[in-house]
Amino acid sequence: MENLTVTASPHERGNVSTAKIMTDVIIALIPALLAAGVVFGGKALMLTGFCMICAMGLERLCNLVMKRESSVGDLSAAVTGMLLAFNLPVTISYWQAFLGVFVAIVVVKQLFGGLGHNFANPAIVGRIVLMLSFPAAMTNWAIPFFDPKSIETGATPLVTKAESYQSLFLGNVGGCIGEVSKAALLLGALYLIARQVIDPAAPLMFIATVFCFSHIAGYDGLYQILSGGLFLGAFFMATDYVTTPINTLGKLIFGFGCGIITCVIRFYASYPEGVSFSILIMNVVTPLIDMLTIRVTPLAKKTIKEEA
Repeated sequence: MENLTVTASPHERGNVSTAKIMTDVIIALIPALLAAGVVFGGKALMLTGFCMICAMGLERLCNLVMKRESSVGDLSAAVTGMLLAFNLPVTISYWQAFLGVFVAIVVVKQLFGGLGHNFANPAIVGRIVLMLSFPAAMTNWAIPFFDPKSIETGATPLVTKAESYQSLFLGNVGGCIGEVSKAALLLGALYLIARQVIDPAAPLMFIATVFCFSHIAGYDGLYQILSGGLFLGAFFMATDYVTTPINTLGKLIFGFGCGIITCVIRFYASYPEGVSFSILIMNVVTPLIDMLTIRVTPLAKKTIKEEA
């Protein structure tokens, strides 16, 4: 058998490059960013831009220090910065946001070898580190349309359980910058699916599992899927090429596991939200899922038998 050269994901498919894929992701996130600007004001836009610039700057710095070719042009760092910002409350300080970006880009991504070698979604890990390090700052959510001169904060819908379905869907609720408007996130997700950038298997299984588990556990399933960061996590973070399974069966298992863990944390643990933790845990077990679900084609079986 000829020797095969194996490289880390993501791989180019035809004329589709990593930069083109990341550009599509940024475009898909713009509706949610605009919604955040309307709900939370200019600070949401500035914080998102700050995280993106810091992510690209740290990426370039790591390239220079580690004597690697510049990877800023593939836009993966920009996407990581944008996703991290979307997982932060608008009230967080810039230095805390920078720390999260540092963890995501330098620790999780570059120290493990760069794009394709990270064991988990960098933005997810950055958010979790900030959540564990600064729980007060990370749970200080501004109310919609607050006065910048005197920020009023409140609990998220997952805590209050008092918001209407319409408010949850449109984004007239408190929460992290990019998670509040499910309508905007769904619009972006449909764009990515239409462009064949993401496979809907994992996110749909993720959302369906949360819906069904919630009803079985005695909770309002529709309220649960419209609350918190489920849509953001399912469509934009549980579809990462590097840290999620390769084939459809693996993606379905991944989404199911994320849904179960999310509900267990939401209903039976001390955290009101479990999306980030569930994706991180399933990222870690992705290699096992791939090992159990990757099918050997008949041609490959024949070749292996002949080689034996």
